[in-house]
Amino acid sequence: MNAPTDLSMKTDDVLRVELEVFKRQHRDLDEAIMALVERGTGDQFTIKRLKKQKLRVKDMIALIEDRLTPDIIA
Repeated sequence: MNAPTDLSMKTDDVLRVELEVFKRQHRDLDEAIMALVERGTGDQFTIKRLKKQKLRVKDMIALIEDRLTPDIIA
């Protein structure tokens, strides 16, 4: 993943687009992992690598969602 993690310089519109891209990547990785496991064609190293990549994408999704969600003071 080559996306910079500095979200402070990006507009909300850019972040929303990136959020959708990351969500799509997350779904694609999930489908790829499931396909490898179901078919039994993936070695454990490949599956583990894809799972780590999926976690990194999930972390980026969480960072962007946190940035886009306004702080509510109760």
